[in-house]
Amino acid sequence: MYSTEVEKWLDEVAERDERLYELYGKPHEYVHEGEYIAIGSDGRTIISTDPDYVLIRAVETFGRGNFALTRIGHKAFGQWLTLSP
Repeated sequence: MYSTEVEKWLDEVAERDERLYELYGKPHEYVHEGEYIAIGSDGRTIISTDPDYVLIRAVETFGRGNFALTRIGHKAFGQWLTLSP
């Protein structure tokens, strides 16, 4: 079983990612829907149709764990972080 600390951390990451998307990702929905986006805490974004490119560039640019990563127009934040019993 996962500890309460890990669950709390996962919730915080999911909330951060949702907030970043609402502020900096949502405005790209009309032009880039379905593409992948990485959003740094400062609002800088990396967008591409290639998820591998976005992930590699995000790690290089923002540092591991310092960005939100999702598909534009898809609400899936926290789902991959959800702990299974």
